[in-house]
Amino acid sequence: MKPNRRLLFIPTITAASCSLFLSIVALHAAEPAKGEAKRADLGGGVTLEVIFIPPGEFMMGSTPEEKQWATGIEGGAQPGTTRESFEGEQPRLTRVKNGFWMGRTEVSVGQFRRFVEESGYVTDAEKPGGETQVFDPEWDGYHVTTKVVHPWKSMAGKSWRDPNWGFPNKDVFPVVCVSYNDMKAFCQWLTQQESKAGRLPDGLEYRLPTEAEWEHGCRGGSKESRYFWWGNEIEEGEGRLNISSMDVLPGRTKAWPLAKVPWSDGFPFISPVNHYGEKGRNGFGLADMCGGVWEFVIDHFDPKGGHEEVYYENAAQRTVSRPVCRGGNYFDVPGNARCAVRLGIRSVTYSDSRDGFRICLGRPVPGK
Repeated sequence: MKPNRRLLFIPTITAASCSLFLSIVALHAAEPAKGEAKRADLGGGVTLEVIFIPPGEFMMGSTPEEKQWATGIEGGAQPGTTRESFEGEQPRLTRVKNGFWMGRTEVSVGQFRRFVEESGYVTDAEKPGGETQVFDPEWDGYHVTTKVVHPWKSMAGKSWRDPNWGFPNKDVFPVVCVSYNDMKAFCQWLTQQESKAGRLPDGLEYRLPTEAEWEHGCRGGSKESRYFWWGNEIEEGEGRLNISSMDVLPGRTKAWPLAKVPWSDGFPFISPVNHYGEKGRNGFGLADMCGGVWEFVIDHFDPKGGHEEVYYENAAQRTVSRPVCRGGNYFDVPGNARCAVRLGIRSVTYSDSRDGFRICLGRPVPGK
């Protein structure tokens, strides 16, 4: 019987292979750590913080059980509406292949003000003939037994400067009443400013996140199909989000949304960005990802569900005419402030006092 012999293979180490190995090591060593922060300087002592989100995968969309909860007594959404169908038939594994940076919070009034002061930009709502959707101060109830009257109306003369709160619009609030066009203009200005100052990382730009990037960021690194970034229990959201609650309108005695969480968050309308501190941040360190204001993404709205890659109305021309917004807002019922909730916006010029945005620093996404 012949002895068992094994051949020992010793690879030849060349200068080229050694150089490749060192390049790979250097690349991984240079990649930022999850949650690492950097700040863009907007001038005038105003900065904007972004957090690094590593590549990863998650389950996009919602389960039938989640949709049933959202339209049930606790979720508060109306059964039979189409909103839940926009989340897709079943959760699907979705990959974000490249790391990116995302705003710690939504863009604030003070940050948007710096952009306008420096650039002279005029928002769509402020242009001749422009208007924006705001709270109707004459609203006195839903009158559900006779007719349904919603507390919103489109008004001229209102804008991000004055969203019709009935009290001053503070710099610490998330900016609202800005359109998709306005948001893209802010991102382009910030890209130019940081590039001129030599602070823009090579191959990156400031822009709106893609829909996949937004949901990956919202879920905070969880690969499970959760209702909210913290889990499935709405009660655990107390002290984490700005949402329809037991608060009453200024100068009035009644709470307004028909369905609400059973606690007071202290705000009849909007809350300051990052108001809830560490408790209001998810696994990536992002604040206010559920509730607060609807956040726009760069994609065109597909009613069948979100996509792994950026989705356009016309793929060849890379156009968007009906943007997507995500995350719910301060007026929404609990079932509409989940990670999977998504809506299509009327147009790229439409604005609303429930809508804002969060920026992304990532690889360029072509489009018009």
